[in-house]
Amino acid sequence: MDEQQSQRAETIGAGLRALRLQRGMSLKNLARQTGISQGYLSMAENGKRLLDSTVLIDSIADALRISPAELTGQPFAPMDPRSEGAHAMIPALRITLMGLPASTASGERLPEAPVQLLTARVARANNLYHASDYGTLATELPTLLSDLRAAADARHGYVRRRLLQILAGAYHPACVLLLKYLGYPDLAYVAVTRAAEVIAELENPQYSALSDFFTAHVLLAAGSPEQALAHTATAISALERQHGGGRAPQALLGELHLLSATAIARDKARAGETRRLDAETHLAEARRLAQFTGETRDWHLNFGLTNVGIHRVSLNAALGRYAAAVDAGGTLDPETITAPGRRMAYHADLGKSLAHLRGREADATRELLVAESVAPQRLRVDPLVRDYVIHLLGRPMPNHSHRELRRLAHRVGVLT
Repeated sequence: MDEQQSQRAETIGAGLRALRLQRGMSLKNLARQTGISQGYLSMAENGKRLLDSTVLIDSIADALRISPAELTGQPFAPMDPRSEGAHAMIPALRITLMGLPASTASGERLPEAPVQLLTARVARANNLYHASDYGTLATELPTLLSDLRAAADARHGYVRRRLLQILAGAYHPACVLLLKYLGYPDLAYVAVTRAAEVIAELENPQYSALSDFFTAHVLLAAGSPEQALAHTATAISALERQHGGGRAPQALLGELHLLSATAIARDKARAGETRRLDAETHLAEARRLAQFTGETRDWHLNFGLTNVGIHRVSLNAALGRYAAAVDAGGTLDPETITAPGRRMAYHADLGKSLAHLRGREADATRELLVAESVAPQRLRVDPLVRDYVIHLLGRPMPNHSHRELRRLAHRVGVLT
């Protein structure tokens, strides 16, 4: 250790000894409760070992019934660095959504036939979104959007229309939902407005319905389920007037019914039973459509019977029917969906529901930990997860589950 580390080790060690003695706990007992050797703890108390491990600090703090900050003198668990990287890219993404710079962000001349290359880049961006790799996605989006805009502006006719479709695919869902989940609903609205401008030029009813779908997503994030439902209703009517179509429009129609059900479940102005029945109606229609489409990735989304099942869990949770949500989750295999973000939503909603059932606190903690393992960046930016972690911290559960919960609490920023 250098001099600064030695001083810090002595400070933390002295504090550890004082806190242990205040609790009337022997070094042997502390070692037994934490699983840390008595020799190591003795060296830490004497300033010969610096406590700088999250796992060790959390174990000791848990045994002494204190926060890690009391032990170390400072917050120990920083925010997830990848999520922080995503937030760091917001200024660049904001500039891009404003329409600047006019040239490509890379400064390089675009290829003469950019459709195939840009299609692959958009597919990658949406795959990053579904994988909840927000840090990498946010880094790549500004250049991608600028390159797409420049390529479309330099072409005419069919090629321009195709590039505008690809550009819409870059906004939806990668850009809009990234901003939504990172907590920037106002900037997500700017993104969905830019996409709507592109789609208006296409004069295609399916793309117009897609625009309404993502606008509704942003309105839900902004806390306006009534306006969100108005947009989904408009899009559903437009698609149904087409009388038929292939798998892609049917999958979009199914997604619109799922989003309608979500908006209804969150509309507290409706009576409880009315909310449930209306949401069930849309859910049943989505299930009917999923039986026709099968599992799809049309529109860079994940529609099918598995996603309908995941929504059944989340809708019951939103309606306060927690036991029904757990029952619905018990019959579902989320692994059918390859997108980690959707699987994370399933485990998180299941965990939130279990948190409301007495005696299921340890199960709730386990589901939240599984959700984190599937898509850590997505879980750690979810404010509702933080609320449920706080709720669970005050509930009785086995010691090992409580230790894991406290570690999760640090990672989501609840405890410092």
